[in-house]
Amino acid sequence: MLWTEKYRPKTFEDVRGQDKIVERIKAMVKNKNIPNLLFSGPAGVGKTSLALVIAKELYGVNWKDSILDLNASDDRGIDVIRNTIKDFARTKPINNVPFKLIYLDESDSLTKEAQHALRRTMENFTNNVRFIFSCNYSSKIIDPLHSRCSVFHFKPLQRKDIEEYVNFIAKNEGIKVNDGAIDALYASTEGDVRRIVNILQSCTALSKTITEETIYGVVSAVRPKEVRFVIEESIRGNFVSAREKLLEVMLQHGLSGLDVIKQIQKEIVDMNISEKKKMDMIDACGEIEFRMVEGSDEFLQLQTLLAKFTK
Repeated sequence: MLWTEKYRPKTFEDVRGQDKIVERIKAMVKNKNIPNLLFSGPAGVGKTSLALVIAKELYGVNWKDSILDLNASDDRGIDVIRNTIKDFARTKPINNVPFKLIYLDESDSLTKEAQHALRRTMENFTNNVRFIFSCNYSSKIIDPLHSRCSVFHFKPLQRKDIEEYVNFIAKNEGIKVNDGAIDALYASTEGDVRRIVNILQSCTALSKTITEETIYGVVSAVRPKEVRFVIEESIRGNFVSAREKLLEVMLQHGLSGLDVIKQIQKEIVDMNISEKKKMDMIDACGEIEFRMVEGSDEFLQLQTLLAKFTK
């Protein structure tokens, strides 16, 4: 069984790192009176989990009968709005809660036409159904839907939340995770709990003791100290040495140029150099990333970046 499902939050208390949001939602559910909701935030921070907890708390053991869950793998053009969603919204709930739930995951991928069609559906069936929209970028949701929803912005989990969650899993699974591994998990996932749990499950296939080396081996990510070495070598004027180390890192870990340049940008921020130098270097990173996105050769552009650092 996938650990992402095994350790998915079952109650409000299980949802970590979003205390203020959970507190407000819990009060709404207690009164069985929730508005349409819009959950916005990065991947793996608890949006879907909280929506499912809402359904479980409202409807009990038969919660699956009262929620329509549509995600990115479904066709979600205007026909789905007119047929699937309307058919579900027309019927009355079969329990003592006066409305059913429609959960639209990754709703920022809905076409504009489908979003506009939802406006009328939300108005016509307001007595029967409540909508929960989940998205990474709320700016891609049209204003009329924004105005019909109560908006909640989810944040990436902090290190203390990650540590607490990892230790909880480690205790249940009988594994040992050291502090260096937790730091590596946090650095390589940026607070994405779903990705953290998947990495942990992969690591346990290799060893019951999980270290920093185990984490970086599984995620095929470059260690921060290796990127720092490349940057420092180029700043010191050792362009050839920096270039060789960069090539070694990319080949060893199978990284794309975009992966490397994002890691370089992170390391620049933490380096002990003047603010002016940091500003110039990050500006150069932005220019090189744009060229990569436009289709330029990645390694050639990274060499150009190192040459700019050397100069």
